[in-house]
Amino acid sequence: MSNFNNILIKNSPNVYLLDFISQQDFEDHVLNTLKTYKSVLKSVNLNKFNDNIIDPIKLLFDKEVFNKTYKEIINLEIHRQRDKSNNNIIGYFHQNIFKYIEKCKVPKEGWDIIFNSNQITYYVEMKNKHNTMNSSSSAKTFMKMQNHLLNGDDKDISICALVEIIAKKSQDIPWVITLDKIKQSENERLRRISIDKFYEIVTGDKEAFKKLCLQLPITIQKLINKDNTLKVEEDTVFYELELLDDNILISLYKLAFSTYEGFDFI
Repeated sequence: MSNFNNILIKNSPNVYLLDFISQQDFEDHVLNTLKTYKSVLKSVNLNKFNDNIIDPIKLLFDKEVFNKTYKEIINLEIHRQRDKSNNNIIGYFHQNIFKYIEKCKVPKEGWDIIFNSNQITYYVEMKNKHNTMNSSSSAKTFMKMQNHLLNGDDKDISICALVEIIAKKSQDIPWVITLDKIKQSENERLRRISIDKFYEIVTGDKEAFKKLCLQLPITIQKLINKDNTLKVEEDTVFYELELLDDNILISLYKLAFSTYEGFDFI
């Protein structure tokens, strides 16, 4: 059994592994994150399911290619819709935890995180995953950082950093991109940092992020055990589709194509 599993098994809900954030602050932040899940735990009805107009042809292909029933493929689509909201929730968790950590602040606008220590100030843009920025947003963020380094009036040394939660690898390297087919010059004060390395910079502990990952399941389970409202409600989408027509595909066509030429037969 791995050391990771040993730690999870041995630690009771009362054991706390983190020394860079108080237990009360950490539990408050995790609880606030869990509370934001309540909106996506609510029952999904047909109107909500079809808010952005479902593509029945895609669902048909998915059903046949992946050998699923219509109920299964619809449940997968509901899960996909919920997951889109969940990504924003997890972004909230990763960013706002830093407001509880010494020498960090989370501004309402401008930067995601600002960390000041030893006459060095880090201005951070945080991304959940390394591939979530397209070339346009990447260039915009890069130029924002370049402009700050050139024109900022900080008394301390500035470092602008793109911090990635899910990076390709652990790293703290200069961030270099290509603009208008021209590779930009390397600047040591403009960096690309994985989340583990950023936690090390902020806390001085190389294993700070690992400890966070070990603590999370303990704390989440502790808080969920205290709150029985954190349960997903039963969805009514498939039941409502059955009421529209015995043939679920026809029901899906009714949602998307009822005003299209030739679809008046449904």
